[in-house]
Amino acid sequence: METVSTNRSFAGTQGVYTHASAETGTDMTFAVYVPDHEEGARLPVVWYLSGLTCTHANVMEKGEYRQAASELGLIIVAPDSSPRGEDVADDESYDMGQGAGFYVDATEEPWAKHFRMRSYVEKELPELIAREFPADMERQAIFGHSMGGHGALTIALRNPDQYKSVSAFAPIVSPLNCPWGEKALGGYVGNDKAIWRQYDACALIEDGARVGDILVDQGTSDNFLEEQLKPQLLVEACDKAGIPLSLNMREGYDHSYYFISTFMEDHLRWHAERL
Repeated sequence: METVSTNRSFAGTQGVYTHASAETGTDMTFAVYVPDHEEGARLPVVWYLSGLTCTHANVMEKGEYRQAASELGLIIVAPDSSPRGEDVADDESYDMGQGAGFYVDATEEPWAKHFRMRSYVEKELPELIAREFPADMERQAIFGHSMGGHGALTIALRNPDQYKSVSAFAPIVSPLNCPWGEKALGGYVGNDKAIWRQYDACALIEDGARVGDILVDQGTSDNFLEEQLKPQLLVEACDKAGIPLSLNMREGYDHSYYFISTFMEDHLRWHAERL
């Protein structure tokens, strides 16, 4: 691991780091915020997964999480949203390729060689965080935005023993039922929709996956709400499964970081209660 930068902020350290990933076969960049703490202390970890076109920098620069994280004693880890590099496959559109990893392990060409964001986020990066930072890996939470909300929900549902809590901002709740998901999953993992179900929060719940409870914030003025996000599908799946879901429809808010930063502290306090 190499340090790109560190900055003092709210009685803590905001760092940016790179390492050579065995999963993606590329150098990966990620951000970690560590509050000040007593020597030898281990702090709970909250993972933030970013959305389409984003890197670690979007939430780091616009998410406004550090003051609350410092107060609550939470380490915040923000991975990139895909592998990157000159030899990494890409697409001219914003919703495939670099910046659009969808937190899957791709099996189709030309994506299979590098696009292994599921294994990277679930396994490889946590092992690095456990080695290099004062992280209590028995206390992990995960949340994210849009594509990253999809990633957070599906990762938590597949790994309920690894994460104590999960939440999301404007998540893609059912890639099986929206254009973004159909394009990404078809391209990355092929046309067998039975395989897609492991990357669809609603399908995972229908197939028996469970978490303790879920928090979702969604803006009513989000231009992706009706066609891509469809939070009512998650409401229906959770109702049938008996999973407590707190869905907050935020009047007038859109899909941007103005929305995310407004409710960031609410989510961190919600996770802190469970950690």
